[in-house]
Amino acid sequence: MVKGPGLYFDIGKKARDLLYKDYQSDHKFTVTTYTSTGLAISSTGIRKGELYLGDVSTQLKNKNITTDVKVDTNSNVITTITVDEPAPGLKAIFSFIAPDQRSGKVELQYQHEYAGISTSIGLTANPIVNFSGVVGNNLLSLGTDLSFDTASGNFTKVNAGLNFIHSDLIASLLLNDKADTITASYYHTVSPLTNTAVGAELAHSFSSNENSLTIGTAHALDPLTTVKARVNNYGRASALIQHEWRPKSFFTISGEVDTRAIEKSAKVGLALALKP
Repeated sequence: MVKGPGLYFDIGKKARDLLYKDYQSDHKFTVTTYTSTGLAISSTGIRKGELYLGDVSTQLKNKNITTDVKVDTNSNVITTITVDEPAPGLKAIFSFIAPDQRSGKVELQYQHEYAGISTSIGLTANPIVNFSGVVGNNLLSLGTDLSFDTASGNFTKVNAGLNFIHSDLIASLLLNDKADTITASYYHTVSPLTNTAVGAELAHSFSSNENSLTIGTAHALDPLTTVKARVNNYGRASALIQHEWRPKSFFTISGEVDTRAIEKSAKVGLALALKP
């Protein structure tokens, strides 16, 4: 894909990844193997309290076509077919979930030097149509994200966003939930040599008049080990350490404590991903 403003979901993504990615309170184990034909097979098991979930997924790449098939605990078969660059800057995605006959969806993504567009439509008689678009460049971009229900004739989602990038700083502003929620986020690379970064996210709900603030940081202890920490205005403090003990294989341990109820047990999450 060409360089440009990216797609709508890229607005604020750096800050979201810093503050929320890899934090978990569950126990997760993933093993991936590859066949001689290049087929990737992944098995995932998750423990959520007393509940055990699992899925098996496969991925096959053939030139510019990638086929992903996943079977979950509820016997749903989720299939996604991605065609990368059938034309310059274009990506086509077809997905459906069996046995849900109303789950089929076709999505087209197009990225240009000064624009990024994504549109999708459900394969039903009265589909939901999604459209998101961003205009600008790799410094400043403005975008919108819309969903329209053809059955009711109403917009079910109306969002807008602004992204500003300058050197080691990324600032974003999002207006979501039909202008009911405004979210501002900030991401700053302190030291590229150690991948040290800080970030913050402030959200305000106009209907409930509630505010939420989360601040966090990340730092690489060495090229294979990263630590992260965050805290929010509700008094919940979290931290994690992630180690790449072999290429593409990660071990992550994370924990969260409620500083306003320190007598409660801390939540601890473990994740192990193994790849050959």
